[in-house]
Amino acid sequence: MISAHRDPFARESLPPAEQRPEFRFDLPSLRYPERLNAADVLLDRHVREGRGGRRCILAPGTAWSYADLLDRANRIANVLVDDLGVVPGNRVLLRAPNTPMLAACWFAVVKAGAIAVTTMPLYRAGELRHMIEKARVRHALCDARIADELASATVDAGVRTVLFGSDDAELERRMVGASPVFENAATAADDVALIGFTSGTTGAAKATMHYHRDLLAICDTYGAHVLKARPDDLFAGSPPLGFTFGLGGELIFPLHIGAATLLLEKAPPADLLRAIGEHGVNVVFTAPIAYRAMTGMLADADIPSLRLCVSAGETLPAPVWQAWYEATGLKILDGIGSTEMLHIFVGSGVDDARPGATGKVVPGYVAEIHDDDGRPLPLGAIGKIAVKGPTGCRYLDDDRQGSYVRGGWNYPGDAYSLDADGYFHYVARTDDMIVSAGYNISGPEVEQALLAHAGVKECAVVAKADPAHGTNIVKAFVVRNDGATVEADELVAFCKERIAPYKAPREVEFVASLPRTETGKVQRYKLRS
Repeated sequence: MISAHRDPFARESLPPAEQRPEFRFDLPSLRYPERLNAADVLLDRHVREGRGGRRCILAPGTAWSYADLLDRANRIANVLVDDLGVVPGNRVLLRAPNTPMLAACWFAVVKAGAIAVTTMPLYRAGELRHMIEKARVRHALCDARIADELASATVDAGVRTVLFGSDDAELERRMVGASPVFENAATAADDVALIGFTSGTTGAAKATMHYHRDLLAICDTYGAHVLKARPDDLFAGSPPLGFTFGLGGELIFPLHIGAATLLLEKAPPADLLRAIGEHGVNVVFTAPIAYRAMTGMLADADIPSLRLCVSAGETLPAPVWQAWYEATGLKILDGIGSTEMLHIFVGSGVDDARPGATGKVVPGYVAEIHDDDGRPLPLGAIGKIAVKGPTGCRYLDDDRQGSYVRGGWNYPGDAYSLDADGYFHYVARTDDMIVSAGYNISGPEVEQALLAHAGVKECAVVAKADPAHGTNIVKAFVVRNDGATVEADELVAFCKERIAPYKAPREVEFVASLPRTETGKVQRYKLRS
């Protein structure tokens, strides 16, 4: 297809053709036109077809209709193009908690044919700087309340940052004089619309690129055939929109069907449960640890509106599923997705959810269990889950593409088994990622943060099971430098200043030495045991 991108960076940074996965468009709904702007389908279409007055985005003290969101997204798009000189293909970094203005900014970037670089508000300057350099970001839209880390990250980086979040912020001021009408860029279906970052086992975040058609494909597969939400539903959840699980569950899925979403800046279990009851939420997206916590709070809650409960980010323990079901009568819909695949590709719907099983392959995808050489394994055997479908891994200029994609298959890095009924059962991660409370955390990245402390000689970070909460925690084994007196609390605080706080160790154990092989490699399996 002929790209609409005047800035060719993303297309030129795609993996070589021989390293890309095989894409499948077996369902009729996946056969998209050559020219496609995802924002037109997700937003403009509803206003054009007479649904502009429907509720769209809610937040404490805020209620926007589809027409309201379109007005703001168009004004921001005009600011991007007319005032800031953004052209199709430019990368625009977005930094904010889950707010209506963040949603409007995301749509504005997509409408303008630029590429949204989504980030989580907890990221620190070093992490943001890596993303800016990797994606060659030159424009950023940032909530004024969390601008300090971005300001540190953009020193001498040539990034034009525009703040929003108050009436006197620059973006809001510019929006006043901008037109509420905007002609969406005539992007190709395979123009990159989104860059999402995910941590790799080496500690360096990988940039995953997704097309305009990908944003709709997750709706026409998982959304249509597994989730099966309704236009009168209200969605909510805890993941940030900078996390593709949250972007899909709290923005893309609801708007695709003309439903509404409740955006919460912070949604710990108690606040999420309260919001479900107060606002009449019907569909919720969160992690297993939140369901476990909310189960213990149900005696004081009233949530008759809740109908669909989706879990992803880490494995859902059967006891958590069972306890929630016994307390609410609602089945948790488990699923596995990845930033590389954009969203869930194996999951369960209301009619086929089973405790202890992730679910079946989502219509539109195919999945198998392979051995180390990429050969299919028999039923019941444990191996690597391999996936093909309408979405797939496209790392931005990254040698690790060849590890994730082999022989046309995507290998997300999870060990699974498949039973005779077509259900996939999670076994473990196949790499050194630590999955904690729905977040993927790179052990080597945490180690690098610890090693920056003068009191640390060497360290190793592993996952430690936390049965009380049904998740894992980050545990660090630390060898002090000679004469150093550093303690655990100081190291944890030190890490939180350099990496996102959720990545910092929850437990630190000081040891005299680390177990190593004869070649000097740390034997992490001994530390895990």
